[in-house]
Amino acid sequence: EVRLKGAYFIKCNEVIKNESGEIVELRCSYDPETKSGSGFTGRKVKGTIHWVSAKYGVPCEVRLFENLFNDAPSGDNLFEYINKNSLEVKKNAIIEPAALRLNEEGRFQFIRHGYFIRDTRLSKEKLVFNRTVSLKSSYKK
Repeated sequence: EVRLKGAYFIKCNEVIKNESGEIVELRCSYDPETKSGSGFTGRKVKGTIHWVSAKYGVPCEVRLFENLFNDAPSGDNLFEYINKNSLEVKKNAIIEPAALRLNEEGRFQFIRHGYFIRDTRLSKEKLVFNRTVSLKSSYKK
């Protein structure tokens, strides 16, 4: 049992798979007494899921930036300190439809991932968002 962010506790009753064994559908039930904001405290859940509807969501690309260097560079060869995982690109992300009505600056928080800004210089045709600040620092001290 988990909570859907801004909704109810749900429980998965059945998993539907296609011929390849991939999950294509989850059949769930919800508890109407557990509505977010109702003050329900009757039981705890394993976690909270923030979800976006694949049917009504907007496709976009999300760029997750990390530290450029693994350690503080010293010496002449900066390339040996480069973090090869400093950029992760999620090409098939889905965001809330409200993203189409963003203000000029296009800044907002993606829950649990950080703060993002829309990249309008890179692409005018598709939505691209660059993470500017992570919510949890993973910087090595």
